[in-house]
Amino acid sequence: MKVGFIGLGNVGGKLSGSLLRNGVDLTVHDLNAELVDAFVAKGAKRAEGPAQLMADCDAVITCLPSPAASAAVMDEMLPEVTEGKIWMEMSTTDEAEVKRLGAKVIERGGAAVDCPVSGGCHRADTGNIAIFAGCDRATFERILPFLKTMGRRILHTGELGSASILKVVTNYLATANLVTCCEALVTAKAAGMDLNTAYEAIKISSGTSFVHETESQVILNGSRDISFTMDLVKKDVGLFQEVADRANVPLEISPMLISIFDDGIARYGERELSPNIIKRLEEATGLDIRAPGFPPEMTDDEPEEPGYEVVPQGK
Repeated sequence: MKVGFIGLGNVGGKLSGSLLRNGVDLTVHDLNAELVDAFVAKGAKRAEGPAQLMADCDAVITCLPSPAASAAVMDEMLPEVTEGKIWMEMSTTDEAEVKRLGAKVIERGGAAVDCPVSGGCHRADTGNIAIFAGCDRATFERILPFLKTMGRRILHTGELGSASILKVVTNYLATANLVTCCEALVTAKAAGMDLNTAYEAIKISSGTSFVHETESQVILNGSRDISFTMDLVKKDVGLFQEVADRANVPLEISPMLISIFDDGIARYGERELSPNIIKRLEEATGLDIRAPGFPPEMTDDEPEEPGYEVVPQGK
């Protein structure tokens, strides 16, 4: 099966790299010609645009920065969708939007899947990231080999749109945890604690988390580099808020997170690295939240292994 990939950025470049590294017949497209050139040099084919990619490939994956970008790409691809073609949306997007675009694909005889990833760029790079997939079961079985190549833990979440809901739920939790980790580290420092010791105390306690064990390290290093920016955080939490609004859930913490990142963007710019939200507290307290011995970026020390399907508890 021939696979097309559109969007070779921080996440897409790593996911498509896993496909290429594992021998998948891959054709790529990106607005950045240098990124495409690098993939072609490694053995991928080049597409002139989304339409050609859909015409030439059995399945096309999109991994783009916004729902608007995905919609624009779909406008170009849709005339080339025919019976049996598969569109796999790996972007973090809105449930309603992926259903809208997916319905157009299905109407033309194709299949549509929303299959966002979670676990950080360092795990996307090694093929050990988690992938959610929303689609009918027959389509899930067709794409499972590719999902197992790009990711380690694969969860079939239900019908189209369900994966996008769960993706923004998990990103919301990660954002809330990032803010609380920032507050915890600054408070520990202000109270006279050694930050290396504070990091270990949190890590071995009931207060630990994936975010603490990854993002707190690059915060303490000072690089704050997780290849994710404040504008993307605001987008993701905003998408979560929209899900809650549609379901009439009166959230309290989510609006606060949006306000915090609105302030961070106003101060530091929308392309500022997201862990630098801690600078608001560093500036307010005059404290420097750095410590020796932490890495400037995260790497995945687990060996690359074939993925597997995760079966929900009780099923």
